[in-house]
Amino acid sequence: MEPGARNLITDVPGLRVGHAQDDRLKSGATVLVGDAPFVASVHVMGGAPGTRETDLLAPEKTVEAVDALVLSGGSAFGLGAGDGVMAGLRAMGRGFAVGPVRVPIVPGAILFDLLNGGDKDWGESPYPALGRTALEAASTDFVLGSVGAGTGATTGQLKGGLGSASLVLESGITVGALVAANPVGCVTTPGRRHFWAAPFEVGDEFGGLGPDPSAGLGRTLDSVKLAGLGDHANTTIAIVATDAALSKAQAHRMAVAAHDGMARAIVPSHTPHDGDLVFAAATGAKAPGPRDLVEIGHAAALCLARAIARGVYHAPPAPGDVLPCWQAVNG
Repeated sequence: MEPGARNLITDVPGLRVGHAQDDRLKSGATVLVGDAPFVASVHVMGGAPGTRETDLLAPEKTVEAVDALVLSGGSAFGLGAGDGVMAGLRAMGRGFAVGPVRVPIVPGAILFDLLNGGDKDWGESPYPALGRTALEAASTDFVLGSVGAGTGATTGQLKGGLGSASLVLESGITVGALVAANPVGCVTTPGRRHFWAAPFEVGDEFGGLGPDPSAGLGRTLDSVKLAGLGDHANTTIAIVATDAALSKAQAHRMAVAAHDGMARAIVPSHTPHDGDLVFAAATGAKAPGPRDLVEIGHAAALCLARAIARGVYHAPPAPGDVLPCWQAVNG
């Protein structure tokens, strides 16, 4: 398996990603939209999730496809980003047909970034406008780091960020991941230089430093202040996608498998203070064989681990940051 041409989730044909952020607010929203509705599911493993329309994604529920998925900052306020995306999709004539009416199906998830140094003293929630702007900006090319839902993200030691990665299987099926990395835990080992995801790095996509050679790394909690155990709550929210034709049940298994990647890249992950969640999306362009179904889950985990590290690696410094960025510490 090798990365796709962009090493982004948009290597999956038919998918686009858009960001919108307010640097004064230190928050934003990210939208994954399909050229056509796509199959989606979700799996939650964190103790404090914030979600919208996720019940619809269960295999037995009526709606078979969604129009977009939204990742947003802002805690519960950020769920309003989905309203802006719905409004934009409705203006495009998109949505689930109910007689003459079309209702865009837009599941979403949020992370907590309300105590990250940004100005949160708004009168009217900024998130619906951020969601619509992100939808209108959707493209196959997008930047990583302090953008969209990852704008104000933090980790246990460093700034967090928005990351993405992809892989192409031998069968030609593509798998990609998109993530806003904002965990209670740490994405780097105690020295803040080596990424936990280093064994899965492709080339030098997040510095090429390799694994930390130090011993005793499992005692991370003894040596760092975890972001969620104080004035912060956190959450890492992600999307994994493929161009394989998957049922909702098969997409759910891909989301479950992808959480392995979160656990490989974040120590600790899935804590009571995180709302760790992975959406899965399948555009249905290619028929998978039995072996492909195993490889799709494996690739989703690999892509997610790499995407988490890439998001932190690409985050730049900004005024008012409460934590340093990786580039400043290791520059």
